Amino acid sequence: MAGGSSYVERAPAPALATLVSSVWIQQVGDRPVAQRHEPHGGAELRCVLGEAPRLLGPLTTAMYREIPAGGTVVGVRLRPGVLGGLVGMSADELVDQDIAGIDIWRDVSRLTDLVGEAATPRAALAQLQSFVGRSAGELDPLVNEAVRNLMPWHSSGTAALPGLLSISERQLRRRCRAAVGVGPKELHRILRLRGFVARVQASIALRGASGVDLARWAVETGYHDQAHLSRECRRLLGGAARRVPRAVARHVHQRARARRVLHPDAPPRDGRFVQERRIAPA
Repeated sequence: MAGGSSYVERAPAPALATLVSSVWIQQVGDRPVAQRHEPHGGAELRCVLGEAPRLLGPLTTAMYREIPAGGTVVGVRLRPGVLGGLVGMSADELVDQDIAGIDIWRDVSRLTDLVGEAATPRAALAQLQSFVGRSAGELDPLVNEAVRNLMPWHSSGTAALPGLLSISERQLRRRCRAAVGVGPKELHRILRLRGFVARVQASIALRGASGVDLARWAVETGYHDQAHLSRECRRLLGGAARRVPRAVARHVHQRARARRVLHPDAPPRDGRFVQERRIAPA
């Protein structure tokens, strides 16, 4: 890959399937890398080997973080709704925050040692996953059901959620913010955009950039029109919708060497959407 860097994303350990959407190992070459992080509804626990782990809270806009030259990063991407129980506080306190793990978990120094002493990056990643499995609290079943209903391949928006879940709108918003970090409306915006990006990625992977049809896919993924999509791209990604196909094409190219399977969040094959990435099993 460019600059001698590599990035491999995998499915999590089977025991973490309800908590973690994916895990990754990134190895940086002889130049620092400005890593772009985009909103996806969850949070990320990551560690540059040799340093203490850090937690990137739920994002509401794209953010860059630099990885030093020669660095190796192992990371865990949490599913929406997991963060509150993992950190033992309301997740909305961590929105758009990049926080040292020592500020959240008292025993993280032991984790730093275990990750740093691991013989290989995969062994270090296994230690990070084990920590998540040990530390995660009980999930809020109501929030989990809300998240499921907000996924883009079968979402009808947020208006029907209180009735479906037999809860008031105010209570739903409070519990969603505590577990996820953002309310149902903001989460719906984020997941809808991820669905659109997934749709673009799937088409580019099959037919190349020439097969992209932004206007049609905008409507298919729940936007009023392409102008609505462009506003949401500027809000959540910091750019116009027309830039998305190029960015996704680069993403597909960079990960072309990885062995791939369907993302565990992907809908049935006869659905209209696929999830953001295809990833190799751990």
